[in-house]
Amino acid sequence: MIEIKASIGKDQYQTKLSNGRGHENVADEPAEFNGSDTGFAPDEWLASALASCSIITMRMYADRKGWPLERIEMQVQFERLEKTSKFVKHIRFIGELDEEQQHRLLVIGEKCPVHKTLSNPIEISSVIIKSEDSL
Repeated sequence: MIEIKASIGKDQYQTKLSNGRGHENVADEPAEFNGSDTGFAPDEWLASALASCSIITMRMYADRKGWPLERIEMQVQFERLEKTSKFVKHIRFIGELDEEQQHRLLVIGEKCPVHKTLSNPIEISSVIIKSEDSL
């Protein structure tokens, strides 16, 4: 199980994030949404999770196969629509890969854990904890 701790004070809308392993980041809203623009917006973190998981999974596969893949570049576009959400991944493979290898990497990237999570039904529940209890 992954656990992320988040906290927000009175600074609109700067949120401090921690993964419990010493890594910390900041999420915020852009200035046009009354934020301070000190970090990625929450939707940008979501798109970043998909991009990083996809290219890490492709990199692992190419390394295991010994393919001459020098670099993967990806741009993820995210749009929240009325009844659905839409992600579009634009991918560039740099290296001497044939068309079949590129297609295989595309299929493998769609099997990454974040892609699978976002493609399946998601259940979210919330639990209120007393202020004196720790997270």
